[in-house]
Amino acid sequence: MKKPRIVLADDHQIVLDGLRGILADEFELVGEATNGRELMDLAHRLLPDVIVADISMPLLNGIDAAAQLRERGLAAKIVFLTMHPDQTYATRALDAGASAYVLKHSASDQLVAAIKEALAGGVYLSPQLRTPAMQEALSGGTNVKTVTELTPRQRDVLQLIAEGKSAKEIASVLNISPRTAETHKYKIMDELGIKTNAELVQYAIRHGLVSG
Repeated sequence: MKKPRIVLADDHQIVLDGLRGILADEFELVGEATNGRELMDLAHRLLPDVIVADISMPLLNGIDAAAQLRERGLAAKIVFLTMHPDQTYATRALDAGASAYVLKHSASDQLVAAIKEALAGGVYLSPQLRTPAMQEALSGGTNVKTVTELTPRQRDVLQLIAEGKSAKEIASVLNISPRTAETHKYKIMDELGIKTNAELVQYAIRHGLVSG
């Protein structure tokens, strides 16, 4: 029987090494990414059955990568493996099209089950996150979203600013001009009522675009 094909994405090599040990027996591991943009490229090129990804990754965080992959029609199931035991992150992950949300410290016990549940068309959450509010969200009740009215491109720019990238570096990553990058930055600041780069970084951390 053909094994499901998986792409892994995490910016820590030790995590990728550990995931191979957990998953290699039951799944075919076809690629590894160390940032969100590399994940986007691999996912489109390899067309895996499942993506196992961290949330906090350089260049493009996992949740925004998942949302963009969904917008582009990628059918792979997305399983988040994260250190964030936070309902807000889990809700954002599900909103972005994820099928599972597993805490890293539970990976050895839960990850294989989560992947199988995702492949079967279900949704898996680590037990610590199975609160009444999350169950309501999963059953189609009130959909609680985090505070963000930024466009996907604005979120891209904000994450890169928070990672310390200059306008020229942002322009290179996003294939836009430095002037356009600056325009996005000032529009973001205006829309959020933020006056300094430091405040932008804190906003990005609070909303899960980068890790603190």
